[in-house]
Amino acid sequence: MKIVNAEFITSAVHPDGYPDTGLPEIAFLGRSNVGKSSLINNLVLRKKLAKTSSVPGKTQTINFYRVNDFVCLVDLPGYGYTHVPEHVSGKWRKFMDTYLQSREALAATVQLIDARHAPSAIDIRVYHWLAETELLGAVFAVKCDKLSRTRQIQSQAAIRSTLELPASIPLVMHSSLTGQGRDDAWQQICSLIQSNASENPGTDPLTGPLRSPGASGTP
Repeated sequence: MKIVNAEFITSAVHPDGYPDTGLPEIAFLGRSNVGKSSLINNLVLRKKLAKTSSVPGKTQTINFYRVNDFVCLVDLPGYGYTHVPEHVSGKWRKFMDTYLQSREALAATVQLIDARHAPSAIDIRVYHWLAETELLGAVFAVKCDKLSRTRQIQSQAAIRSTLELPASIPLVMHSSLTGQGRDDAWQQICSLIQSNASENPGTDPLTGPLRSPGASGTP
């Protein structure tokens, strides 16, 4: 995708702080420090649009980025960082749950997995919850530049096997460092937006919800 404009809109923790853009949203979830901000920067070809940090657990808000007046990319706080105090991580889970369950502009989520390692127990738990609630659109295996081509193929197989990932869920190998998989990532994002619009013909094609009724809270 050719990037004409990309901008940070706002950070929020409550629905009254969510932006009103009229655009579909693709939200990224992953373990703390997996590289969600780096992924967003690579997708929009900006080095510092999304703030990156070497300190896990630093992102404590939901961050919204508008791209080409076409889509909002949403960076959710990382999960699984054990050194964050329980009262803080509890607040994260609450406002993430509120966003995921109530945000009508949410077209789909993308889960990020570190390609260098097998999915962790919490990766697996989050994946199954997203799949069961019909929120999951794709899985991106990031940091794949650290692996040889052979190891990347092995990583893909391991991720699909460990998560029990069906063929209907795309798995994209991506590297923010080299740009590998950037075009594939955008192709999947565009496909998710189009799919969401076609599955919700009675709603605005840009803001139709993608979730099952009565879905329970985040894991």
